[in-house]
Amino acid sequence: MNQALLFPEDFVAHDRVVLRGRRLTHIQSVLRLSAGDRLPVGRVNGLMGHGTVIRLTDTEAELVITLAQPPPAAPPLTLILAMPRPKMFRRILQTSATLGIKDIWLINAYKVEKSFWQTPWLSDESLRDNLTLGLEQAKDTAMPDVHIRKLFKPFVEDELPALLRDKVALVAHPGTATPCPTHLNQPAALCVGPEGGFTPYEVGKLEEAGCQSVHLGPRILRVETAVPVLVSRLFDACL
Repeated sequence: MNQALLFPEDFVAHDRVVLRGRRLTHIQSVLRLSAGDRLPVGRVNGLMGHGTVIRLTDTEAELVITLAQPPPAAPPLTLILAMPRPKMFRRILQTSATLGIKDIWLINAYKVEKSFWQTPWLSDESLRDNLTLGLEQAKDTAMPDVHIRKLFKPFVEDELPALLRDKVALVAHPGTATPCPTHLNQPAALCVGPEGGFTPYEVGKLEEAGCQSVHLGPRILRVETAVPVLVSRLFDACL
């Protein structure tokens, strides 16, 4: 936790918060803070700054906070991701938030097993918890939006063309002829398939919607590896 992310329910006054649970444990066991010590904090979707511990007990920590610094700029990227395996999903979600991605679309694909959509990690609470961990790692406060679309064809035909408008639209697809571009200075949308990739039919539909197929070279990467490699290749700000 490089920065404690603060939510409305944490505030007991405009400049005071009370932290419990995971953040309290981190303050006590990892940071080993005492009254008078400071730590970085940020208000969700707001400014960042520091908090000074004024009271610390076994059950809660009270801080006086000062917020004046804006969060880091986010890359202008929309990530369209075939729903990953649940054991991988949490890591990808946290990594995406750490990289500054603010617009995430989870979609279905032929190689996405139906059981993946039953994972409890898709609950609103779990999504917020994992995105929070990613933001705290990066010292960011802007909470990403996550959109869930369980039907591939209606999404690609009815929603995707508008989503891609005025963006560099890409689909990561090993074996294609075009390498992934670098050093973009304009908004982009990136489609990443499941383990095993999109099917030729799905790639065709994505291309019909306006995407260009690109590759990262001859090596086949896991989704959790491909996402940060692709994003850092596209946008220098992620380096």
